Amino acid sequence: MESIVSDVAVGMKRGSDDLSLYSTSPNSVTANGNDSSKKLRVEDRMESPPSRVLHIRKLPSEVSETEVIALGLPFGKVTNILMLKGKNQAFLELGTEEAAVTMVNYYTAVMPQVRNVPVFIQFSNHKELKTDSTLNQRAQAVLQAVSAVQDGGSPNSDNSTLDSVLAHAPSPVLRIIIDNMFYPVTLDVLQQIFSKFGTVMKIITFTKNNQFQALLQFSEPVNAQQARLSLDGQNIYNSCCTLRIDFSKLVNLNVKYNNDKSRDYTRPELPAGDGQPALDPAMAAAYNKDSSLLGAINPMSAAAAAAAAAGRMVLSGNSGCSGVLLVSNLNEEMVTPQSLFTLFGVYGDAQRVKILYNKKDSALIQMSDGNQAQLAMSHLNGQKMHGKIIRVTLSKHQAVQLPREGLDDQGLTKDFTNSPLHRFKKPGSKNFQNIFPPSATLHLSNVPFGLDREDVTEEDLRLLFSNAGGIVKAFKFFQGHKMALLQMSTVEEAIQALMDLHNYDMGSNHHLKVSFSKSTI
Repeated sequence: MESIVSDVAVGMKRGSDDLSLYSTSPNSVTANGNDSSKKLRVEDRMESPPSRVLHIRKLPSEVSETEVIALGLPFGKVTNILMLKGKNQAFLELGTEEAAVTMVNYYTAVMPQVRNVPVFIQFSNHKELKTDSTLNQRAQAVLQAVSAVQDGGSPNSDNSTLDSVLAHAPSPVLRIIIDNMFYPVTLDVLQQIFSKFGTVMKIITFTKNNQFQALLQFSEPVNAQQARLSLDGQNIYNSCCTLRIDFSKLVNLNVKYNNDKSRDYTRPELPAGDGQPALDPAMAAAYNKDSSLLGAINPMSAAAAAAAAAGRMVLSGNSGCSGVLLVSNLNEEMVTPQSLFTLFGVYGDAQRVKILYNKKDSALIQMSDGNQAQLAMSHLNGQKMHGKIIRVTLSKHQAVQLPREGLDDQGLTKDFTNSPLHRFKKPGSKNFQNIFPPSATLHLSNVPFGLDREDVTEEDLRLLFSNAGGIVKAFKFFQGHKMALLQMSTVEEAIQALMDLHNYDMGSNHHLKVSFSKSTI
């Protein structure tokens, strides 16, 4: 397996984070780690078996338990934490090994930061984190508060530590300003990003002072607190669309219409209106009194994790990523450069694809840049393709080399640099707003309809997708029969259908466009 990250390890080899170093005595948990007998040495990060326990190093001295926990929150349930403040380290235990793998995979591409300080995350050799609660009381109290929220309840304790975790969540409503908005940001984008932190009940978007802004209401203030701490100051897309988040003084939003400008998810029966969700006078007055985002905010820089979980966010900070991916555990009897180009092209513009000559279950895929590579990795690693669970990691290669002229490599290498099928060539394309994880439901567009020839029917499309291998469970036309949603029985079947039928010639110069949908039928 390839690795592009090297680091400085303090007094131990990669993965040799034996907890006995810290649990043999009370002093060893809190002792200062500046042992003069331990020398700094530079080592490559070596492969270590995945574990749900993660070792986090080079934390800033003043870091809090809440900030460390926030690094793992968007990936799943955090079940334990051990702070080693004297050593500027911590151990974080996630609920599942899968969540930990996703977290580590993401942070190989995007450097995690806490208080603007880069930190390093790797698997621990330990499969379970055992802590002495008497020595770790504050951390356990914070974890208890966060866990209660993650489980859908509310913290129930008289402990002042728990109160302090929630003390700065005065409202369930967040005020969001988007700076440097190079690409459009929609209501649906905000809903998907923020819903990772709790139930989003209402959203109102509008433009004020030539800036796109939004008011977003969670079901609970603590969810708003988690979202603000994790996302404030982070970019939705690389180097642009920066989130500026503060609490609103409003405690409830009054949404009149459900349309592309406003949405009340608790009242789906609301009319669409004219697309202009006016704020009522009392609400507007309260909004105008909201404090500036430039006030005393001390956000936790953990939105890289939120980005991976949110699915469509690509953060800046992965300048060390070349944009080349290594894909392994492929079905070598069925995989082709074209199928990989089509699948990975959902998340970026694949430039070159090379199936390895001596290891045909592996391939190198060169994306347009490191951000697209990270996005594809976060969505496709662990997906099932041609009956096998594929692994997607960053490659150490800077580019995919084409075979020398005159050399026959059996069609294993393809150059797609000038392909007309790239989805993201045009800045601001709507395709940037329609990037979703693989799902059983597919979105079909460019369906022939209203032409001189016979229109394509639901039966035609059901038959086409069934022949790709799978069962069509549900189907729905919309947009005057020019678009449709089609649900396969499994995500694997949908992946296969997308690879086979994206750009399928339907006749009359209509090539079917297929992508994953967030909707269900």
